[in-house]
Amino acid sequence: MSTVTVPLAPIRRWIGRRQSAHRERGATAGNIYFALLFVAIVGGMVHKQLAVVFWPSAPNASGLAAASLIPVLFGLLYLALRRFGPLALSRPAASWLLPAPVSRRRLLLPSLRLAAIVAAVVGALFGLAIVGHAAPRTLGGREVALLGTGAALIGIALLLVALAAQAGGRWGDRLDAVISLLLAAGLAGLVTDASATGSVAAGGWPSATTLLPLVGTLALVVGLLFAWSVRGLARTPNERILEAAKTAGTLFDSAFGVEPSFLTDMIERRYWARRHLRSVRFPARLPVLVTQDLLLVARRRRRLLWLALAAALPVLLAAAPAALVGIAILLGTLMAATTSAGNAKTDAGNPVLLRLLGLTSRQAVLQRMWVPGVLAALWSAASLGLLSALGDLPTGPWWALGLTLGPVGAVAAIRRARVGFVRNELLPLDTPMGTVSTGPLVNAAIGPDALLLGLPALVAIAQHHPLSWTSVVVQAVVGGVGARAYLAGTTATDRVELSSR
Repeated sequence: MSTVTVPLAPIRRWIGRRQSAHRERGATAGNIYFALLFVAIVGGMVHKQLAVVFWPSAPNASGLAAASLIPVLFGLLYLALRRFGPLALSRPAASWLLPAPVSRRRLLLPSLRLAAIVAAVVGALFGLAIVGHAAPRTLGGREVALLGTGAALIGIALLLVALAAQAGGRWGDRLDAVISLLLAAGLAGLVTDASATGSVAAGGWPSATTLLPLVGTLALVVGLLFAWSVRGLARTPNERILEAAKTAGTLFDSAFGVEPSFLTDMIERRYWARRHLRSVRFPARLPVLVTQDLLLVARRRRRLLWLALAAALPVLLAAAPAALVGIAILLGTLMAATTSAGNAKTDAGNPVLLRLLGLTSRQAVLQRMWVPGVLAALWSAASLGLLSALGDLPTGPWWALGLTLGPVGAVAAIRRARVGFVRNELLPLDTPMGTVSTGPLVNAAIGPDALLLGLPALVAIAQHHPLSWTSVVVQAVVGGVGARAYLAGTTATDRVELSSR
């Protein structure tokens, strides 16, 4: 039985005409005009800040920092490409054109071109940032252009590797683990550089005559690999393309509807769909919901490892204002507590389990706060203790202050997990930049607003004075009273539903 391939171009033109039939004349040109005007206005507002990020007035990174930034930035680029596909289609194309008898290579080639442009631009920006922070200002424009071109080619090469991993087997997962290790090593190098008194990177950068053949060879290799990838583009399995299409569609839905829960639900479902679960027996004396949270944490061992490594990241802000370090500690406390807060979100959306267990909303929330509180306390204690050991904080029991932040992180994480959908019926705000919807702003503030209970710890860190036990006791009292007030104000002993926040 022979298969007849239908030309793709007439089908795309027919679909384009049908899609544009209901559009107002000039809508596409208006969208392009709005996008360009938006980029121009935002660029005019933040161009000085962007210049500091990518090209400061003087180099301020040591050789170790510059070498560590390479695996960090390009590792993040590769992992992002792997999470987003990198090869994807729009949902209409995935539904109608992917199973149609059309050329798969021509169908997927526009997506590959777009991904290559994005990877090249991001790679060039990363390369420019590394050169801008580490290279001496005597470096010529030709050298900077060649280094940026080489970084763009590296971004395209990472895209091609991610594309092969998308169409390949288990080796892609192993490569993801290797890239994650390189990313962790780069972060460790940045932390080591921040804790040491490293000097700014000296000269020794290659000249244009040395870079030109290297970049030319790299361009030739990447070009050949790109042609080979285009030739084998049809070998990418349909299920991988459909999965990437769902990811892209969910991202657009979350952005257009200003509803981040779409994205978080997709991540949770996809994570648990790939897990092989095993039962672990915990002591029967533990409350049943605490046991469930412990099971959730035990099944997220990789996230626990990243959480432990992230405790050293506030060291990177040692040279920043002390208040910024305190804010980073509070945000990290929230992130640590959210590791086991997913079950509270399930309870808020479907309280059937609580009814079967005979638990009230107060008992449920109290049990759900234990594991997030312990994780938040351990993370903040480790982070503040490391800062104190490296001499970035004055003397005092900073580890004890970190332990008192446990209730703060628990309240913030549980409050965030119980948040519902965005309330788009709230009145918008008129600003000089246009109308701003208040629903997404209110939704984004629910959860992090509870970090105000950590204000005594923030003040103690921002003042940068030796810490006394009195400050530790004050933070413990404020956190405990705030957690008790949240529990009493948002739950009851005679109802099960967790709709109230």
